[in-house]
Amino acid sequence: MALDQDKLKAFMERWAADQAATMHAATVVVGDQLGLYRALAEGGPQTADELAEATGCQPRLVREWLNAQVASAYCEYDPAREQYSLTPEQAACLADPSSPTFVAGGALVVSSVHKDTERVRQAFTDDGGIGWDEHHSDLFSGTLRFFGPVYRANLVGNWIPALDGVEEKLVSGARVADIGCGYGASLILLAEAYPASTFVGFDYHEGSIVAAREAAAEAGVGDRVTFEVAGAEDFGGGEYDLICVFNALHEWGGPVRAARHIRRALAPDGTWMFTEPCTDDELGESVRGRTFYSVSTFVCTPSALSQGGGHDALGAQAGEAELRRVVEEAGFTRFRRATETPAFMVLEARP
Repeated sequence: MALDQDKLKAFMERWAADQAATMHAATVVVGDQLGLYRALAEGGPQTADELAEATGCQPRLVREWLNAQVASAYCEYDPAREQYSLTPEQAACLADPSSPTFVAGGALVVSSVHKDTERVRQAFTDDGGIGWDEHHSDLFSGTLRFFGPVYRANLVGNWIPALDGVEEKLVSGARVADIGCGYGASLILLAEAYPASTFVGFDYHEGSIVAAREAAAEAGVGDRVTFEVAGAEDFGGGEYDLICVFNALHEWGGPVRAARHIRRALAPDGTWMFTEPCTDDELGESVRGRTFYSVSTFVCTPSALSQGGGHDALGAQAGEAELRRVVEEAGFTRFRRATETPAFMVLEARP
């Protein structure tokens, strides 16, 4: 079979770029965990030896790490002074966890996927199922650190106000549940913003619930936030004025069954708010598609299969039309996209 040399060259160039990005992601994990980005941002332009001294790290490895950052355009280099530095934009993305654009935590999610490769390979030749709790712990902490800035930047300021009448209920005092709450980051933000309301988070993963309880106590909201071990189809305690599901519906084995349970748990005038990844109109070359189909292969779809989901498991790129079908089959009569971010749809369903 004859090869088109131009197409071959283009593909090899793409492969080289992807290989470089994959290798570099590991340096982001190390730099984040060791505080190298933070020290570089706080200390201003520094030599490799100065950064090594500031962070207590081995100087020769710090120099190599810094050169990797320069090669990937993750930091700047002044050859005359042999100094490295971060621009304000680089610092906002790599060195400041409070920034809404902080993304370094996402590298830990990438790292967890590679650590789970053997487990996922086995799933391909078995029943396909891998429970959330079966993944490497880096997935849990990486998810928290990656999604936390998104929630802080959007949940209270943009997403809640976009819902019909919900903010007024939260201000005056409402009952709120978060299903698949993980470490509880979103629910704690809501509790801090709306002290008159009460909140309960549910997750089947006991380790996450333990961490969520500790986080709520540390944030000083333990008097109005509780966390319980329960799944999407068996959580209790309705009637809720608001039920939230953050990027979890597509990981459930029975999304319609879970949606029906959510509807039963809502007050008659309650609201179900859930977020799901944005999708492209058609399957094709796409950075978004590369990210979400890949993580769906390793995390989301195996999760659904482990819960009895079948060939029609939603996956992380289900799309708004398929999500509407789930909502309507569950008995909801109103459904709309309330707002969105570049990566996520914020969807509203009402009984």
